[in-house]
Amino acid sequence: MSHTQALCRFLAELTYAQLPEPVLARTEDLFLDWLASALASQGAHPIPLFERYAQKMGPSSGPAQVIVNGRSSSAYFAALVNGASSHLVEQDDLHNSSVLHPATVVFPAALAAAQDLGKSGRELLLAAVAGYEAGIRIGEFMGRSHYRIFHTTATVGTLAAAVAVGKLLGFDQEQFINLLGSAGTQAAGLWEFLRDAADSKQLHTAKAAADGLLAAYLTADGLTGARNILEGDQGLAAGMSRDAEPHKLSADLGRRWALLETSFKFHASCRHTHPAADALRQLMQREGLDAAAIAKVQTRVHQGAIDVLGRVTTPATVHQAKFSMGTVLGLIAVHGKAGLVEFHTLALSDPAVSAFRDKVSMTLDREVDDAYPQRWLGRVTVTTEDGRTLHGAIDEPKGDPGNSLSRAELADKFQRLSQFSGARTPAEADALIAKVWQLRNTPCMAHWL
Repeated sequence: MSHTQALCRFLAELTYAQLPEPVLARTEDLFLDWLASALASQGAHPIPLFERYAQKMGPSSGPAQVIVNGRSSSAYFAALVNGASSHLVEQDDLHNSSVLHPATVVFPAALAAAQDLGKSGRELLLAAVAGYEAGIRIGEFMGRSHYRIFHTTATVGTLAAAVAVGKLLGFDQEQFINLLGSAGTQAAGLWEFLRDAADSKQLHTAKAAADGLLAAYLTADGLTGARNILEGDQGLAAGMSRDAEPHKLSADLGRRWALLETSFKFHASCRHTHPAADALRQLMQREGLDAAAIAKVQTRVHQGAIDVLGRVTTPATVHQAKFSMGTVLGLIAVHGKAGLVEFHTLALSDPAVSAFRDKVSMTLDREVDDAYPQRWLGRVTVTTEDGRTLHGAIDEPKGDPGNSLSRAELADKFQRLSQFSGARTPAEADALIAKVWQLRNTPCMAHWL
């Protein structure tokens, strides 16, 4: 049995009863965090473009709900818009070693299909776990070389979304094999957009969620796909990786719950900036420094951070600013936080943030690079205006599994994100939070919102 076949057998045989309580609770937490990210993008460019496209090309109503506007549509177009909207504000989750944002591709597809098929909250949770477990392992299998050119959440995300929907459709091992073939042949998404401050990142997740759903529904109707799309000579790894490790597809299935390793985002920026941001903030608090006392900040980072963040020198948009190490650290140093409000009101307009941005550099650090992607270490060296050299280090950024967000902190984040866009009042947000905590007891997800 190949590693792909072993993975597909695990997915087919996985049942709700097999899920440990911590996995179920964490999946509910991840769902709430994803929903907050989607609500926070209401009305923000380019999400209305996806909404208008869905209204033009899709049905006027349907069984699945579009989160940002409350309209209903087909499962396909709901997944498309919800996939785009939940990846805009850079607050959705990340799994470290796969460098995959699972929620923004798994939940849009799974929720849309669950509503279309009239599935329960338990069935949705099981499907999400399947999507996370498969997506994370496929991301790890693809290796570090894949991420340098390809946006893993776009490529691998297509397969993760497909698996979640396939689980809702009750696929057997053979159907999962065909499903991966049809999802994998659609996988796409390149990092080049960062140079131009283009809107492609939202297109990536929109298409990953929708195309995963497309592959699953067609597979259910009999469409076949390549049987060895992951490991084959002309498959995904052959075309998109130089360091693929097939054994990671099937390692510790049912024993290691990779979903539990997923990190929540504390800062509203690219996750590659978080370790350095936390290290700088901790150093400034420890030394009693303010931004004016700092002459230079050298961030010691892994190569993946340089590959992604190195494309952005002077950000032209708020979204691009979230991929600027200097801007993120400038917000932290000058204003003490790098949240949605700070990015939208200060990142591009505050001269003090711009001035601090020019003091920040990135240097490849062997210790940090060797630990990545399993661990995202934060290391900074600060030179003060009075000539001192100070060092800051953090091993687990806020939001990592060992330094996670509690349910109270997740609820607070949900309130902040939903109020940022005006999508929900505090009372409405509280009611929605309570509904998420009861997801496993929800008999039918239709009209859930």
